Amino acid sequence: MAVIVTPKTTPQELLDEIRAKMGTTEIDTWTLDSDGDFTHSTPQWNKKAWLRPMVKDTNLVFRILPPRTSTISSTVYAIYHGRFIEMLLRHFDESFTEAKASSLPSNGDIIRGSAA
Repeated sequence: MAVIVTPKTTPQELLDEIRAKMGTTEIDTWTLDSDGDFTHSTPQWNKKAWLRPMVKDTNLVFRILPPRTSTISSTVYAIYHGRFIEMLLRHFDESFTEAKASSLPSNGDIIRGSAA
């Protein structure tokens, strides 16, 4: 199911707010790549997966994507979802009412890469 966030404003406004703070000293454990996807920037978890944002109805949804040639483990799945929600709570708690993630991947999540 990825990460689903219910913003207080519009999903696009929350996404714009998150993107504006990425790359600043305020948020130093996540980066935004040239495709607009988020990846963890600490050495241990860097580029083990990406979270791709999309506006869906009244929610902001972040779907998980793997590196091209590997599969996302349950540990990486848990770390990315949990730490992304942690970052949202720390920096954007006034901007949303709920953030949640399922225990298993579902429609739209991609956990296996394809050989390049």
